[in-house]
Amino acid sequence: MENMQIVSASKKVEAQYVEMKVPLYSYGCEKKVKKALSQLKGIHSVSVDYEQQKVTVWGICDRDQVLDTIKSKRKGACFWGTEGAHKCLRPRSKPTTSSSTRSWMLTWKAWKMAKILLI
Repeated sequence: MENMQIVSASKKVEAQYVEMKVPLYSYGCEKKVKKALSQLKGIHSVSVDYEQQKVTVWGICDRDQVLDTIKSKRKGACFWGTEGAHKCLRPRSKPTTSSSTRSWMLTWKAWKMAKILLI
């Protein structure tokens, strides 16, 4: 009995869902995120929706700790449904090229073929 320590429960501990918006560029990113989150204590399940760029975690955990873990792998992560969620993900921009420069753009293979034909 002397070895036992009395600890007061100051926080109510319950299982919760944590939903985050995470920029995923490939299925490899998905694996990194799952692996990082599965190593946290108290996490029961991790589901990743690649199409919506959404990660859902269920377990007994701290929301901020889960977000910090995700941010160590994917910098633009934020909570799902927050006002600034649309600012978290950078829009994928398409390279802008005019039609005149596009006609002069050749791949390396095309340059080699053109060199062979000119010789």
